[in-house]
Amino acid sequence: MSSERIPVLMYHRVGDAHNMWERKYCISPQRFAEHMRALMQSNWQAVSVDDFMAWRHGNKTLPKKAFLISFDDGFKGVYEHAWPVLRQYHWPAVMFLVSNLIGQKDAWSKNENPEGRTYSLLNRAEIAEMAQGGFSFHGHSRNHRDLTTLNETDLIDETEGCKAELNLLGIPCRYFAYPYGRFSEREMSAVKAAGFEAAFSVQPGFNRPDVDMFHIRRLDIFGTDTSAMLLRKITLGSNDGRLTAWAKYYLKQLQSRLGLG
Repeated sequence: MSSERIPVLMYHRVGDAHNMWERKYCISPQRFAEHMRALMQSNWQAVSVDDFMAWRHGNKTLPKKAFLISFDDGFKGVYEHAWPVLRQYHWPAVMFLVSNLIGQKDAWSKNENPEGRTYSLLNRAEIAEMAQGGFSFHGHSRNHRDLTTLNETDLIDETEGCKAELNLLGIPCRYFAYPYGRFSEREMSAVKAAGFEAAFSVQPGFNRPDVDMFHIRRLDIFGTDTSAMLLRKITLGSNDGRLTAWAKYYLKQLQSRLGLG
């Protein structure tokens, strides 16, 4: 049976977390491995971003439990910890890079992290190696700035400049992920004008064949999510992986079948 709705998982950094802020956006290597094992054992099957796009355009049939794995920002920890796990399952993934900071650190987090910590981002050699082993790379702006706060000149620099920089590095950059997930019609238009073919948001939910190409939904996976919470999120298409959300969903399903909803 083919899939009629595809969830996209969104991870960020993989490594050690040192405070509560980091634990939201950073998942430990052990927990990431547990997540992937739980998905595999539940018969979920990861697909590439290009297969996802072919499905969206009606050119490819995907398994009923197909899903897409995405990573934002380009942290080195994905190379060190997540990629080896994904290779074990022969699972592809997509990563969205901050083009002006390749080989540097996540400078944008310095003022957000309570301890002012920053972490290493992938360098060109690591990106090239991963590209040969199941990863595809696309754009996440030049400097990870909130696009909704920028004037027109800076907005063009963060979108067109990102695509140009990645192309110069030999990375065929076709898709975009909005920094912080923030965008309006203005930012969406700028991403389109920059030549991107699609863009990923942070709005939760399933993606169906008619999903807006510049408003693709993703599920936020936190470092505090257990494997059980992850499976509830991907099954419900929700950022709420609590048991209560699961119960409410099935109660609603039961009420609908009984004609009570």
